[in-house]
Parts: sequence; structure tokens; C-alpha cells
Amino acid sequence: MPAISQQNKQVSKSEDTSGRQYVTFSIKDELYGIDVRRAQEVMNLPQITKVPNTMPFMKGVIDLRGKIIPLIDMRIKFKIEEKAYDQKTVIIIIDVKKVICGIIVDSVSDVANMSLNDVQHTPHFASEVDKDAVYGIGKIGEKLVIVLDVDRLLTDEELLLIKA
Repeated sequence: MPAISQQNKQVSKSEDTSGRQYVTFSIKDELYGIDVRRAQEVMNLPQITKVPNTMPFMKGVIDLRGKIIPLIDMRIKFKIEEKAYDQKTVIIIIDVKKVICGIIVDSVSDVANMSLNDVQHTPHFASEVDKDAVYGIGKIGEKLVIVLDVDRLLTDEELLLIKA
């Protein structure tokens, strides 16, 4: 799959106050979104190198153009039952507090616009483990989207373990 273009990542000042673009993706039966400016690339699932003694949600690493990228299985991270990877399974390369990593999701949907007014902050809906990662719930058309805060997908302790 092609990289997300830099053109899509640029947000004008007027768009910043009225809405944003989100990369939307599926995990199980739910639609999630992250700010498109935080997604560097969407790619098909390559061969994963397993790393022993890592956190349960860390599936291993890949070599992306000479850079080693840790992979996080979002089903495991969000305590959703695991499923075998298939042709729809993709990796979204993201930057979490200056740590480049990949999140493994069931499928990528689209890049969609959503008004910031349509995103309701609802951390009380999420479980104790996940509530920090959930920025809010938005709506694209008739579909509800769980908007994630990329910088809160991993705790500082988890980031230190990934860097090590």
C-alpha cells in the first residue's frame, strides 16, 4: 500500500479549528481513527521477526527501509480476542512521542474528514486500561468512530521497554 502523502498531512489553520482528517481502521467490529498527521505510512503485513521476552502486545519487529520498527497488535493491546492475520491485516506506521512503531489492525478503511465539533470527549466509556488512549467518539456519516490519542497508546514505561 502506498505511503500517506505529505499533502494529506498538512492542515490549514481554518481546517484546524473546524475539522481534521483521520485514518480510519477496523479492529474487530469497531471503527477507530487517528489523526492523519500522525500516520506515516500504511503497509501490508510483511514477515515479522519475533523478539523474545517482550510485552504480550508486541508481536515483533520489521525492517522498514533499514530501520527496525516494533509492532504492536492493537487487538492484544485493547484486550480484544486475537484472530489470525489475513490479507486485510495492515500495519499503520505511527510516531508515539518520537518513537516510530507500527500498529497492527484488522483493516484500514479510509482517510476521512471529521469536524472537531463532532468528536465528543468520552473517556468514561472506555475501560480503565484503555481510557487514556481514547480521545473521544466521533461520527463519519452514520458510523461512530473511536478517535484515539496516538501519544497515549503506550505508557511511558511501555515506550521505555520498546526503546530498550
